[in-house]
Amino acid sequence: MKKLFLYVAVIATLFEVSCSSTRTVSTNAKDDGKIDITFIQVNDVYEIAPLEGGKTGGMARVATLKKEYLKANPNTFLIMAGDFLSPSVYNSLKYNSERIRGQQMVESMNAAGMDYAIFGNHEFDITESELQKRINESSFQWISSNTFHKTKTGISPFEKETSTGKEPFPETYILKVKDADGTTAKIGFIGLTLPFNKAEYVSYTDPLSAVETMYNRIKDSCDAVVAITHQLIQDDSILARKIPGLAMIIGGHEHDMRFKKVGNVYITKAHSNARSAYIISLNINKKDHSINVKPELKMIDESVAIDSATNVVVKKWMDIAAENYASIGFDAKKIVLQSGEPLDGREEEVRKTSTNLTRIIVDAMEQAAPDADLAIINSGSIRVDDVLQMPVTQYDIIRTLPFGGGIVEVDMHGKLLDKILEAGRNNIGIGGFLQYSANVSYDSQTRKWNLKNAPIEPEKIYKVALSDFLMTGGEANMNFLTNDNPDVVKVYPVPTSISYSRSDIRLAIIRYLEKMK
Repeated sequence: MKKLFLYVAVIATLFEVSCSSTRTVSTNAKDDGKIDITFIQVNDVYEIAPLEGGKTGGMARVATLKKEYLKANPNTFLIMAGDFLSPSVYNSLKYNSERIRGQQMVESMNAAGMDYAIFGNHEFDITESELQKRINESSFQWISSNTFHKTKTGISPFEKETSTGKEPFPETYILKVKDADGTTAKIGFIGLTLPFNKAEYVSYTDPLSAVETMYNRIKDSCDAVVAITHQLIQDDSILARKIPGLAMIIGGHEHDMRFKKVGNVYITKAHSNARSAYIISLNINKKDHSINVKPELKMIDESVAIDSATNVVVKKWMDIAAENYASIGFDAKKIVLQSGEPLDGREEEVRKTSTNLTRIIVDAMEQAAPDADLAIINSGSIRVDDVLQMPVTQYDIIRTLPFGGGIVEVDMHGKLLDKILEAGRNNIGIGGFLQYSANVSYDSQTRKWNLKNAPIEPEKIYKVALSDFLMTGGEANMNFLTNDNPDVVKVYPVPTSISYSRSDIRLAIIRYLEKMK
């Protein structure tokens, strides 16, 4: 393994020299030894079109930001700090007989002028071949310091396959810039991904050790070193303390915007889905070898114009999606909830408690299966990781539960129901945390589960409405929950016609909201 990574390091170093880019502006002005670089940072973007009725976000608005800041400073670069290929409602749709799997994001990012990107943990939700296609389609530079491709022949850098050959992802990347008066500078980039997704085709090295190694490798040949990361902010803080010489940490993973300064190192994370971007100004003074960093949060709302060229790409994919939705019974633009409190679908909330959004989902399941004693869904099915603003459309419901799936009714003994609820209680913080009917409660004193204020009886038969995924046994700590479990008395078939709400949980929610309205 040591020989392998030595080989990788040598290849990466050669790649840095051959593939680093230079942005220059020619002039006869005298070199003043000072140069300004602008970074536009977005992270955790799963939606190409504006949200909240068109008011916020959208890759076409990101494109406008890039163009506007380029006018002011030709040394402006757009950076994606991970998580953009998945999860997305598009990933369940097809185009030209193939699953889309992030193709809409890559094409939109190309159009918007993306310069650099790193892996987020969700990039590995899709298959190895699907990821390779997306990499090949990208026109931006990938950087990967601790994340590698695991194949039958060994571990090596991920590669982009082009018409001229294969381009390995560099572990570090050196950007060369030059301004109007001739001042030059080198910016070193390190790309770090948390080792969360254990897909079989991915291999990680320790994040902190990797950054330390890469930083020491390039620090003396660069005027500034920037870490682009996709990990928890606590780990970014540790990184900033461990390597105080970093110019900045451009981060992703959290979706609700984070800003922190550890020593002299700023840590920035924008809102998910391009609802905001961090505009980070980096000034390098080569005469006194100083750097100055100034981050500013820019909200991406109606004050930012929509770039027409990028919008052509966005509209193309929106039309493809609308056609897909219509074929399975959805009208994506139709409003299902006009007003009211925003619906909380943030992962940090729905995986530890119930919210107004999860209560709507469970209520809709109950309406779709009126004969059931209770309804249960795993929080991992709720993938929006966002707060839905009014008005809520059918598209918002689709992206909330992008995998869809039917609602299955199951007759089971109380001891199995008790086991399911207990497993869900112990799954707090992960996707296996359960959302269930309001008539279910847990008594912490007796350590018993109650249904309609009465203890669940071990041998009594209960009819339970479940998201169909739960019956596969694939949820965390619930491998016992399958059709073959001896305490499963009967499994009722899920209707396939869209005239039945149980055929797709999203249809059930939409019809529930329409009935409420």
